[in-house]
Amino acid sequence: MIIEHKGTPIYYKDEGKGTAIILLHGFLENSEMWNNLTPTLSKRNRVISIDLLGHGQTGCIGYIHTMEMMADAVQTVLTHLKIRRYFVVGHSMGGYVALVLAERLPDNIKGLVLMNSTTKPDSEERKALRSRGIEAAKTSYKTLVEMSVANLFRPENTKKFAKAISRLKKEALKTPVQGYIAAQEGMKLRQDFEVLLHFSPYKKMFIIGKNDPVLDYNSVIQQTINTEVKLVEFPDGHMSYIENERESLQELMHFIE
Repeated sequence: MIIEHKGTPIYYKDEGKGTAIILLHGFLENSEMWNNLTPTLSKRNRVISIDLLGHGQTGCIGYIHTMEMMADAVQTVLTHLKIRRYFVVGHSMGGYVALVLAERLPDNIKGLVLMNSTTKPDSEERKALRSRGIEAAKTSYKTLVEMSVANLFRPENTKKFAKAISRLKKEALKTPVQGYIAAQEGMKLRQDFEVLLHFSPYKKMFIIGKNDPVLDYNSVIQQTINTEVKLVEFPDGHMSYIENERESLQELMHFIE
């Protein structure tokens, strides 16, 4: 379904009835990433999956899409659907957007799940990598995107999940260059949300991969020390919803119930 936000189409899917669960995809992904999890989640819950700005069937609204701007678009969907209380699950970049919602609307959040994500802002090294990616996108977009997707998996898993990787590459290439650049620029501007892990009233859970090539595993572990955050660790990479699909789904269901 599509609604308008600041003159731009925002695409979302609304499936099932019951407790609301908001699913937010990662960078170069879209709401299709949740297709294998949604049928089970929506048996007893209302599942809303949203294409974030510049991804999937949702348009762009500027050269930079900050996480706050993406959260604004999510709030437009939730207001339209009259959903006030919900669980929010964010994969990677979707986790950054989820953190903005959690800071803004703590009374609306029933639970926060950060999947292969972090509360910490970009390091200077990471910002530099994003800047290089932006320049490469202007001249070699297809090659850049295909390489980026493959590198998200634990190297030992690339053959095992070859079909999934091929499918992900096709979905990723639906993201226009403007969407790629705007999201990269927005992620460089992220603030530190670690305080939410210590001083927030809702349930919280991290799902992480010990061999995540994108996130610093030790940094994520440090963020959870002296908190009540549930920590779920898998031995694989950045794509827990594929590399550890069954286990991730079980953890999500248990957390929500």
